Amino acid sequence: MLDSNFWQDKNNSKIIIKEKKLFEDLIHSYNFSIEKLKDLEDLNQLASEENNDIIKLEILKDIKDLKISVKKNEIKCFLSDEIDAFDCYIEIHAGAGGTESQDWADMLRRMYLKWSDSKSFKSNLISEHKGEEAGIKSSTIKIEGDYVFGWLKRESGIHRLVRISPFDSGARRHTSFASVWVYPVVDDNINIEITEKDLRVDTYRSSGAGGQHVNTTDSAVRITHLPSKIVVQCQNERSQHKNKETCMNMLRARLYDYETKKKNEKNQNNEAIKSEIGWGHQIRSYVLQPYRLVKDNRTNFESSSPDKVLDGEIDQFLEKSLHKIQ
Repeated sequence: MLDSNFWQDKNNSKIIIKEKKLFEDLIHSYNFSIEKLKDLEDLNQLASEENNDIIKLEILKDIKDLKISVKKNEIKCFLSDEIDAFDCYIEIHAGAGGTESQDWADMLRRMYLKWSDSKSFKSNLISEHKGEEAGIKSSTIKIEGDYVFGWLKRESGIHRLVRISPFDSGARRHTSFASVWVYPVVDDNINIEITEKDLRVDTYRSSGAGGQHVNTTDSAVRITHLPSKIVVQCQNERSQHKNKETCMNMLRARLYDYETKKKNEKNQNNEAIKSEIGWGHQIRSYVLQPYRLVKDNRTNFESSSPDKVLDGEIDQFLEKSLHKIQ
């Protein structure tokens, strides 16, 4: 950071500043924990000498709080991959099942946006295809913040919901599926070669709220990368040029993620899973009826408070997933 040319490369300097902040927070928290533990040891010795049970109970409470703080620091240490510091795109697709699955996809998007808000992260809607009656058929959002991709990278997969359908007049229980795919927002320092002949660019009219804001031009952009069959689209900008620029950034992110997983041999079944958003592939189940439970099928971690989870309280699931891959 002391280099005179450091601030000229904004993307690189942003990454280094993020790393610096993480390390400073870790060191500060570690030193605080050490000092706190010493203070508690001294206080416990005094409480033992005076046989003060009230102080001993307070010390036990402080030790529990300290353990939680140390645990949070441990989780941060797991965010050490090169791309963990990157922002991310979250792509959500409704499975088969019409309105029920489309509503579930919308609920999942809300869950991640609520989680983002709780962290004071920035989120943007990139594209959205609404369902005919309710919910969304598909949606892409971008979340920007400290180590967003590191936190959310294990959320990719099929998410299953079991509930009494609000769209069923017979009040029957329905099972719905939606897919979530998380990709890192790569910067200019990572070279992704894309040639024009490998691209098919389509434009279409963006959906809008109507009235004076309705889009009367074909400003929305969809780009298909023919060799990999990866498709990206953007409609949130008024300008076709800006939508295309966002699409190219998303395509670079998708291709980087695709190649990285292929190199690590982690993507061997990924496309097969994507082709069928249904039974047997879910990474997490959210059951609202006949009992209330959210269970992660990879870590076996469970929560009996699905309402809180769907309101964005997913940190425990994210932490367990990070532990699992260490």
